[in-house]
Amino acid sequence: MKLTTLCYIENDKNEYLMLHRTKKENDLNHDKWIGVGGKFENNETPEECLLREVYEETGLTLTGYRFRGIVTFLSNEWEGEYMHLFTADKFEGTLCDCNEGELAWVPKEDVLNLHLWEGDVIFLRELMENDGLFSLKLVYEGDTLADSHFIRY
Repeated sequence: MKLTTLCYIENDKNEYLMLHRTKKENDLNHDKWIGVGGKFENNETPEECLLREVYEETGLTLTGYRFRGIVTFLSNEWEGEYMHLFTADKFEGTLCDCNEGELAWVPKEDVLNLHLWEGDVIFLRELMENDGLFSLKLVYEGDTLADSHFIRY
């Protein structure tokens, strides 16, 4: 199981910074809209990975963020993943070009209308509607969500 982080950065206009994954070759997330994040490097904590990945992909330095939960991805076609999910509402810096796709500020009320993974809709609703911690298991068969199990703490 690989370890990753994902962050949904919110600005003062009630928008999330979304990444439209269009540039990377052989990208499992190709043409999907997701938050920003990536794989852990050796000896990194989730927070260290989060800060590094957000800076690398956006040019922004997070100054206020919260751990929101763990999402476990299982698939019959790709390696399993434990994703550490964060939200952030304070940051410094200037947005830069991302080598994985196009970054865009999207109003929260429009996010669920984007081309998303089915399971992402589950945790995005949770991020928008509740403040607590949660665990979510998503089981995919190909690109189709076959099963999910949600626990709110």
